[in-house]
Amino acid sequence: MKKNKSSRRKFCCLACTFVVIIAALVYYYFFGSMLLKPTTQYIYIDNDDTVDSVCNKLAEISKPSSLTGFRTLVRHTSYSEDIHTGRYEITKSNGPVAVFHKLKSGLQAPVSLTVPSVRTLDKLADAVSKKMMFSSKELLDSITDISVCRKYGYTPETISCMFIPNTYDLYWNMPIGKFLDKMNSESKKFWSFERKNKAKAMGLSPVEVITLASIVDEETANDGEKPMIAGMYYNRLKADMPLQADPTIKYALKQFDLKRIYHNMLSTNSPYNTYRNTGLPPGPIRIPTVKGIDAVLNYVHHDYLYMCAKEDFSGTHNFARTYDEHQKNAAKYSKALNERGIN
Repeated sequence: MKKNKSSRRKFCCLACTFVVIIAALVYYYFFGSMLLKPTTQYIYIDNDDTVDSVCNKLAEISKPSSLTGFRTLVRHTSYSEDIHTGRYEITKSNGPVAVFHKLKSGLQAPVSLTVPSVRTLDKLADAVSKKMMFSSKELLDSITDISVCRKYGYTPETISCMFIPNTYDLYWNMPIGKFLDKMNSESKKFWSFERKNKAKAMGLSPVEVITLASIVDEETANDGEKPMIAGMYYNRLKADMPLQADPTIKYALKQFDLKRIYHNMLSTNSPYNTYRNTGLPPGPIRIPTVKGIDAVLNYVHHDYLYMCAKEDFSGTHNFARTYDEHQKNAAKYSKALNERGIN
């Protein structure tokens, strides 16, 4: 009897040891943290990826044991037949089973995309494509396509109005069509009842407000002065005077680094030249900031018709009611430019 009891105890001990070993191995290969580093990592799976390339991407950030566990899961499932594209977040607490579940189910993590305030559509496409799966060229081709622009109520000259410079949570593998739908939806949200009413009271459409805001933003980075500048340009619009905005000359010439606008440049043959043409240009000369847009909608009511950059190079302006007064301000600024050797 004693021998039997002793044998049973040994068997139980061996069985328990075996179970513990198996459990430890299962945990080691399937449930332990997959990451080599303690910080959260991301992998990007695109349309060209296969099981092997996915594993190769994981190999760069994973422990060998965890990668072995992941490969085992892949080998015994149908993952290779349905690989989901996307941006996947792998945290310190995620083991191979958790990572496999994310990838197999397409449970990707969103990206925070900030639409930048840039001057041209190609710069917009470059900035956006860095955060999305589609290429810069694919996006640029789409937003310069007349039929695509028409779908959203814009033209290639005004399509930039649909992009409001805010931060949005999007999925990395979102197709261009859905991305543009999202931007259109966010633009409509931005144009609240209050903003629409303010634009209507000014006799301007949202596109016209954004176009004017783009000029205001180009004139100064001083947010406090923007409503004042907006008021000056609005006064000129109402008086049917040419806006005579120097930034539109830079845009027409596509020379954005110009420090000084010379008289011969004012005859540039372009619909964006607000010295030759009255009213607003055909579209924005940049994607304006939200503060720039709101500066137009909340413009300062005054009777100034002219402005010139201050001679102290503070980034602010001297305003004038008459042309004679403006000429004096312009002479002071020109003198300051000459003294600094700015051409």
